[in-house]
Amino acid sequence: MEKMKKLPDAEFEIMKVVWENEPPITTAMIMAEIGDKRKWKAPTVLTLMRRLVERGFLRTEKKGKERTYYPLISKEDYLQLETEQFMKKYHKNSFLSFVNTLYNTEPPTEEELDELLKWAKERRE
Repeated sequence: MEKMKKLPDAEFEIMKVVWENEPPITTAMIMAEIGDKRKWKAPTVLTLMRRLVERGFLRTEKKGKERTYYPLISKEDYLQLETEQFMKKYHKNSFLSFVNTLYNTEPPTEEELDELLKWAKERRE
């Protein structure tokens, strides 16, 4: 796959459905889970699925009249890429800058600080 790019919101919503279900995925599954909520018509979902195939996020197979789709990238890999790009762009890869931004308006609770310290200690081991 070429360099992966950030997904537009609509395509990311579809990928969330793909990641939450056991492949193969069908357009009918997408419509059932989010199509009605978003008031998408079937051609809209088909167009978004085609874009995801073209971008290398999904592969497709034709089974009879129905197309089935399979993820080519895991949710974890995509979120890691997104997080790395976000940290680099907005925080110059500084974890401290990120945490300061998170707690700029409301300080963390003692429990949150304890959890953060525990997490940090575990990561160092």
